[in-house]
Amino acid sequence: MKKFQNIIYLSTIAVCCLLLSISCDYLDKKPDNLLTSEMLWETRANAESYLYQIYGYVQTPADDYTVLGASDETSCSIQTVDVRKMISGNWNPQSGYWQWYWNNNYAGIRQSFVFEENIVKMPESIISQDLKDQYVAEVRFLRAWFYWKLLRQYGPFVKLTGTLSLNDNYNNYPRAPFEECVAYINELMDEAAAGLPTVWNSSANYGRPTKGACYAVKSQVALLAASPLWNGNPRFANFKNQDGTPLAPLQYNNNKWRTAADAAKTVIDLTGVYRLFTNLDEGDSQFDPYLSVRNVFLTNWNSEIIFSTNMSDTWQWGFEKRAAPYPAGFNMQNATQNIVDAYYMRNGKSIDDDPAYTETGFASIEDPAQWGKSRDGVNRGYIVGNSNMYVNREPRFYAHIQYNGKPVLPAPTTDDRNFFSSDANKDGRGRAEFYYSGKSGVGVNNNGDITGYCVLKNVSPASNIRLDAVPYRPYIHIRLAEIYLNYAEALNEIEPGHPDILKYVNLIRERAGIPDLEDVYPAVVGDQDEMRKWILRERQVELAFEGDRYFTLIRRLMMDDPKIQTIYRMNTIANDNNQGFAFTDFNKRILLQNRFWDDKMYLFPIYQDDIDKNTSLVPNPGW
Repeated sequence: MKKFQNIIYLSTIAVCCLLLSISCDYLDKKPDNLLTSEMLWETRANAESYLYQIYGYVQTPADDYTVLGASDETSCSIQTVDVRKMISGNWNPQSGYWQWYWNNNYAGIRQSFVFEENIVKMPESIISQDLKDQYVAEVRFLRAWFYWKLLRQYGPFVKLTGTLSLNDNYNNYPRAPFEECVAYINELMDEAAAGLPTVWNSSANYGRPTKGACYAVKSQVALLAASPLWNGNPRFANFKNQDGTPLAPLQYNNNKWRTAADAAKTVIDLTGVYRLFTNLDEGDSQFDPYLSVRNVFLTNWNSEIIFSTNMSDTWQWGFEKRAAPYPAGFNMQNATQNIVDAYYMRNGKSIDDDPAYTETGFASIEDPAQWGKSRDGVNRGYIVGNSNMYVNREPRFYAHIQYNGKPVLPAPTTDDRNFFSSDANKDGRGRAEFYYSGKSGVGVNNNGDITGYCVLKNVSPASNIRLDAVPYRPYIHIRLAEIYLNYAEALNEIEPGHPDILKYVNLIRERAGIPDLEDVYPAVVGDQDEMRKWILRERQVELAFEGDRYFTLIRRLMMDDPKIQTIYRMNTIANDNNQGFAFTDFNKRILLQNRFWDDKMYLFPIYQDDIDKNTSLVPNPGW
């Protein structure tokens, strides 16, 4: 539903216009700041506009480092973007890469205080007490959300409990210890949850937080706190404020995993509120795993969404344009061979464990499975001529990955699909041509850094990327599948044999159309190390391209693994001499990048200008 975001957008414009008009009246009336304050809180409409403006600080990271190439699941084909500099080690506190995240979150925090301090003063003749209580709960959720984003990216933050005046000495505001930060976020979320409904009764409120959203963020925070990065990490032994206050807990506490498991279970136990989405929710009579895993991102306000941003089409257009192949798209959001290899076979096995998997030859028959047949013009599995690397893979693979020879998804008509095809291939299917001489190939577009894959997840078949036409849908920040995996991961660390671990992992696998984990790998039952490996593998696949992979590798201290930093692609740079899809050398795994890693990169550097402004603000270790 666009209604709520449109209200936000228009109301924000109204506030901006209001502030401009106030500025123009400065010489004739009262000082600008006084008149602004009076006018903003004189009407309910202006107060709500201010609230919606705070919502505008909630970032939709469809194009940031987490999904554009900071982890092993993606690579950006454009060498000059900041994320490429980041992974080459070419950054420092002066670089300012994404430093606006720090400023943006603190701007949202400040405005949340301004709103809360003023909304409570408004008379009930203008706005009812019930509505004031609701808005205070919403704004406390938003404040906690901004603090959570700071904690995840930068570590311990400067904890503010009210607005600062121009006369405040900013040098008196050091960073709070990590555990104090966690406690403060939890406190705010509990306060917010007390004033928020379990579900909203009107679609006009979609995009606002609920009790479940508050509990879900607590689950995310608890999982971070329990993970090796912040649970007894010796790398942070000297991470202290200038007065010697330690900023990181140095003793490992296994009970933090219990806290994380309990936090996730609280969300799960909200009876009748959330469930994994399937195509049956759209009225289909037969379960289809492909449509289920694809449409969870395309079906507005479905039962799996816990918190999302109800926004205009801006992010969808930008995301799909980046993810689409040439000539209509930018071909810049590339999936890596690493993530392609992580997807399972249809039988639920990894490609390393299935003797039927082969990387030679091409498919000679169409996908025989029901879910793989064409429906509404969209082929949902492999076709004749595809590399055997892409034969008999799981449904999520076909829903998430645009590979060489796969029909381009956001091209609804025959002409639109043929637009992606060379003359010899114009058969109405619009198969992506990532080979050297293809329409999306290196030889045609002079881009030597493509991987041979684009990201297809979150791309709508109703789009027409050639005409820049993209249908609306919300941006999903948190969904139930992540909470299931949070619960399974945390529970495995404290009770490896607990039946809930397999229960919730298998619910995700069943929705994805693959067998239960223990049916494929019986040895995982009760084996903590093996189970941990497969839970993290399930996160890698289920939450691919949603920003989770980067932060999972960070909190698990896995980024220093050479396997993680060695990135592979298909042989896109070999000249096929116009052999096209029949060029066998294309389907060879070659090195794309050996990425740089330094342990100081587990936390982002705080921008040097901010450290200079606040002498009590210590930098992150190594920066």
